[in-house]
Amino acid sequence: MRRRRRVKIIATLGPASADRTVVASLFEAGADVFRINMSHASHDAMRERVAMIRSIEKEYDRPIGILVDLQGPKLRVGEFETGAVLLRKGEAFTLDSDPTPGDQSRVCLPHPEILDSLAPGHRLLIDDGKVLLKVTSVAPGKAATLVEVAGRVSNKKGVSLPDTTIPTSAMTPKDRDDLHAALQQGVDWIALSFVQRPEDVAELRAIVASRAMVMAKIEKPQAIARLDEIMEVSDALMVARGDLGVEMPLEQVPGLQKRITRTARRLGKPVVVATQMLESMISSPVPTRAEVSDVATAVFEGADAVMLSAESASGQYPIEAVATMSRIGEQIESEEIYPAVITAQRASPERTGADAIAVATRDVAETLDLKLICAWTASGSTGLRIARERPRSSIVALTPNISAARRLALVWGVHAIVTEDARDERDMAERACRHAAAQGFAEVGERIIIVAGVPFGTPGATNNIRVAYVEAQDATGG
Repeated sequence: MRRRRRVKIIATLGPASADRTVVASLFEAGADVFRINMSHASHDAMRERVAMIRSIEKEYDRPIGILVDLQGPKLRVGEFETGAVLLRKGEAFTLDSDPTPGDQSRVCLPHPEILDSLAPGHRLLIDDGKVLLKVTSVAPGKAATLVEVAGRVSNKKGVSLPDTTIPTSAMTPKDRDDLHAALQQGVDWIALSFVQRPEDVAELRAIVASRAMVMAKIEKPQAIARLDEIMEVSDALMVARGDLGVEMPLEQVPGLQKRITRTARRLGKPVVVATQMLESMISSPVPTRAEVSDVATAVFEGADAVMLSAESASGQYPIEAVATMSRIGEQIESEEIYPAVITAQRASPERTGADAIAVATRDVAETLDLKLICAWTASGSTGLRIARERPRSSIVALTPNISAARRLALVWGVHAIVTEDARDERDMAERACRHAAAQGFAEVGERIIIVAGVPFGTPGATNNIRVAYVEAQDATGG
């Protein structure tokens, strides 16, 4: 199951991919990580999907990552007497705390934290931005607005607040229950929705501890304003372009995508590009040319992973969508211009031993034109640091910890293999060569570069680089 591409694929599970046979086919087609969206999954459904993925993992003897995506706070208007109203441009409309069904002039906004945070000039987007209101004045439990973009508003439509920072947690009671259930199942990644500030991520990290990795979804303008701080306390970022495109002008999203990707790469943390990548494949067996270009752009930017949402969760062609995304990744990475584009985006290394070793490893591999970098890693951090350099060589991470291997399934270019830790430097080199040959990364007589930490089994102690030949007696696997 060696992939022929560096970029990873995340496939969301749902009604179209609830069957074990379909999920196994998605993995064969190219899915490296499976996403479980807690907006639509019960705890029982989540447990069943985790068990199914682990069963497939065992069958194929390859680590598979599992990402649980927390729903986050869902802000909605209340209900109307007639079920819906048509708001016209220039009309006054009031949002208040009165639970009485609304009419043409007002409706309940059952979120006191929003009413307390609104200020004149703030915008409210209703139903994914179809209707735009601007606040003209505020009073206790009430906000007067003016309709700037007309449209129909019906019961319980969603509300977005691009100008308002809400002083509440990004995690609801439901999210906390979902989080504990997911951690009990040993999932690998937790994605936090609607992050506004680094404190949101820190709150999640305090609960998760070291039981999973934390991914911050960037989908609000408030998060963009504090991007560096959020990234510092996160293990990874997701460019959640759907909600980001609702709360910010659409023409700004491509530039933000590039900025977020560059920021994550500079800090050596995985970055995922998500939402509507192959949207037409929900109902069509082939994507549009624009969608192919969209995926290609993310690959050229060096994103660690690209994600499918409804395409694999509820679409008619989930397997075809994954296979198509995989082919796009392979083709783009085989383009003559690809190495030059990736190299031009490299960031300066941090002044740490791990970064110095990672840069030196890449330079030696490229100077000697070596096909493979083998990284011995207990926690996965060495594999992650090597991947940050986006080397031209393939990357194999050898780890004694299945949890580290599963987490690395999300990371650009890393092929993780679970094996017992090296006993000494000779064993380190011999087994690295054996795995390289057995997995088809190098042939007898070729050299590979091996990076590890000595003494072995010490997290964060990467300090050893070695070049070794793959010899005939090492090509038997192991």
